[in-house]
Amino acid sequence: MNKIYKITLLAVLTIICSACESTQPLKPIPPKIVPAVEVKRPEAPKHALGIIGAVEPVYILPMKSPLLARIDTGAENSSLDVQKVRYFERDGEKWVSFELVNDQSGEKHFFEKKILRFVTIKRINESEKRASVLMDIKFGGQIIKEKFSLADREKFEYQALIGRNILTGRAIVDTSLSNTLH
Repeated sequence: MNKIYKITLLAVLTIICSACESTQPLKPIPPKIVPAVEVKRPEAPKHALGIIGAVEPVYILPMKSPLLARIDTGAENSSLDVQKVRYFERDGEKWVSFELVNDQSGEKHFFEKKILRFVTIKRINESEKRASVLMDIKFGGQIIKEKFSLADREKFEYQALIGRNILTGRAIVDTSLSNTLH
């Protein structure tokens, strides 16, 4: 049986090989010209604010005087020190009213904002639930509408914290500098 198998295999291989043989010599195939491909590299983000420091002024619109804000690349979102916080419903949606007082100038402004969501801020020993709202700010000459969590930052040195939601693509932070924006 083994001998029949070997003869059959040899016959099949002979037929396959003879089918591949050609009596005419092979002609070389001329190479095709492939058009050049332009590779578009993504543009580097434009940092319109340039290099900013660890503490910068920020205007919470429509207020006329700036608050000093801590620039924090470790914070995902920005936060704001507010007072007299009151939650209420308007047309079936959750809203919040609050007062913002500039500690340096004494300027006060009352805001009413629709709550986007509640965020949980985790600290070592505790966690805190905060309302997140859209605020219009002027930061280094740019008008920006972005999310801020509302907090009691009385224990902190700065009334505002500017996080990555505002910094990304807009600024490079050098912590050895301060007050580079006007």
